[in-house]
Amino acid sequence: MENILIDIQDHVAVVTINRPTKLNALNKSTIEELHQAFAKLSTDETVKSVIVTGSGEKAFVAGADISEFANFSVEEGGKLAAKGQELLFDYVQNLNKPVIAAVNGFALGGGLELAMACHFRIASDNAKMGLPEVTLGVIPGYGGTQRLAQLVGKGRAMEMIMTAGMIDANTALNYGLVNHVVTQAELLDFAKGIAQKINKNSGVAIAKAIEAINANYQDGVNGFEIEINNFGACFGTEDFKEGTTAFLEKRKANFPGK
Repeated sequence: MENILIDIQDHVAVVTINRPTKLNALNKSTIEELHQAFAKLSTDETVKSVIVTGSGEKAFVAGADISEFANFSVEEGGKLAAKGQELLFDYVQNLNKPVIAAVNGFALGGGLELAMACHFRIASDNAKMGLPEVTLGVIPGYGGTQRLAQLVGKGRAMEMIMTAGMIDANTALNYGLVNHVVTQAELLDFAKGIAQKINKNSGVAIAKAIEAINANYQDGVNGFEIEINNFGACFGTEDFKEGTTAFLEKRKANFPGK
């Protein structure tokens, strides 16, 4: 892969978007490579959780590569958004393993949309986040209008999108857009620490929880029904047997992930 790096250690995969001269902007080939990476990691039994970050100290992802679509037609623009959401943003949101965004520096446009597609976000204290698409005469097309409102509320999302303004890390923390703010030097280790806490638990149960939580945000889907079904399904897993047995035996569980 030309645009991303993957490092797997201690059951944690770190996916780094590596286009530092372009501030890690998302172009077509990077989106394709990210899809391939996530597809592979979803079935890799050595990986229990994933961290996504950007190379260098300036940017997580500073947006999309505008030069690729500046001359698109109406039809081409619609297809661009649909394909991107299918390949990457919706795919990440629904991945069967936890995906943590380690937001270092700028996360703008498609970069913030990628961070929001992750299951939660940690930011460096120099991070800046925003959706500036209206300055180009277009709107966010990779789920930004939907996920930002879900995360920060309708009014704040309206203001952020309409003003095209950036918010800093502490404001993002106050809005609930990120879970934690740490120094840039601490960011990756902090994210890995949370990943390791997650990895001690049942991967099967976590996958079911991700599906149930996401169901609440899907039109026409009853999240409570998904929760009930997934709760019941857990009873047929080896992880459930191990978890309950370990509890009764007063020992730490060693989940097989099945």
